[in-house]
Amino acid sequence: MSMTGKTAVVTGGSRGIGRAICLELARRGANVVFSYAGNTAAAEETLAALKELGVEARAVQGDVADAAAVKTLMDTAVKELGGLHILVNNAGITRDNLAMMLKEEDFDAVIATNLKGAFLCMKAAARPMMKAKYGRIINLSSVVALRGNPGQINYCASKAGVIGMTKSLARELGGRGITVNAVAPGYIGTDMTAALPEAAREAMLASIPAGRAGTPEDVAAAVAFLASDEAAYITGQVLSVDGGMGM
Repeated sequence: MSMTGKTAVVTGGSRGIGRAICLELARRGANVVFSYAGNTAAAEETLAALKELGVEARAVQGDVADAAAVKTLMDTAVKELGGLHILVNNAGITRDNLAMMLKEEDFDAVIATNLKGAFLCMKAAARPMMKAKYGRIINLSSVVALRGNPGQINYCASKAGVIGMTKSLARELGGRGITVNAVAPGYIGTDMTAALPEAAREAMLASIPAGRAGTPEDVAAAVAFLASDEAAYITGQVLSVDGGMGM
């Protein structure tokens, strides 16, 4: 599944699942442009790791909820690395609380990054992909979008919305050589899940038939498949990478 000659844009690519996706695509030969919000040290580490793999790479700081920042991100891929063939919408945040205590600004922040950000990136990527008559768009959703989760009404709403957008855009772009799919990770060992209370982590592990937490590399492998030419006839789908957690 060689991706030599292709350029991928990965949002939120400086660490965790995003970094694993960047590295997996680079191992397959893709040049990579990734965005990051503010952790410059982590971004520099990812950039160095990508260059060690022998590909062209760029790190672009910016907020995916800002249309101007998104334009800069996509322009970097097209103008500096020769095109935009793969888009992975990975950037995401959480602001957890029970619904009755959830602040309106925390609801808005999660929707802005996780849902609006994915929309802006897909909108900006669609034009160069349509011009090339080729594209792979993969959106990161979540197992909680399919089953709900107490204390995450904002996060669940954003990730469920991502699935709706995925299916809608797949219908719009299906005849133009562009596929649009979603990956729904379960409990993955990242900085985000490490911040959960121990009792919550234990409860999640107990609900996973595979008997373990997933790794960022598990998710990256699924994303890379959907980004490949071998997945050309798969579109509008949600691939759960959750060890059976969502069954």
